[in-house]
Amino acid sequence: MKRRAFLVSLLAATAGCLDRFSEDEGGDPIDPEDVAITYDELVREDAGTDDERVYVWGVVRNEGDREMSLVEIRAIFLDDDGEELDRVIEAVPDVTSGDEWEFEIEFPDFGARARRVAGYDLEIVTGV
Repeated sequence: MKRRAFLVSLLAATAGCLDRFSEDEGGDPIDPEDVAITYDELVREDAGTDDERVYVWGVVRNEGDREMSLVEIRAIFLDDDGEELDRVIEAVPDVTSGDEWEFEIEFPDFGARARRVAGYDLEIVTGV
């Protein structure tokens, strides 16, 4: 019974959270097709050391007509065999229509595990 009361109170507390995505005044999710990644590259720092760091650096462009308060980009880091090592989502704030912004998505580990990163895939997850 306590679990049911907790769930009801949780639903009541979070009910308004989705309103942001259903408002007509610019709060609804943007089609990811309105956003394009215009440049990206894998960057490796301190290669061969315990401090080796790997990240994807890139540029995203809002090709739609609306300003976005947030764009989320997912990087899927891959090894030599194309197997997934990890996924990381990075938020790019305030993407004005027609403008470009830089982003950096860092692989979460350093050293030997970072050395295993051989490639990546990027996808626009959402825009609001």
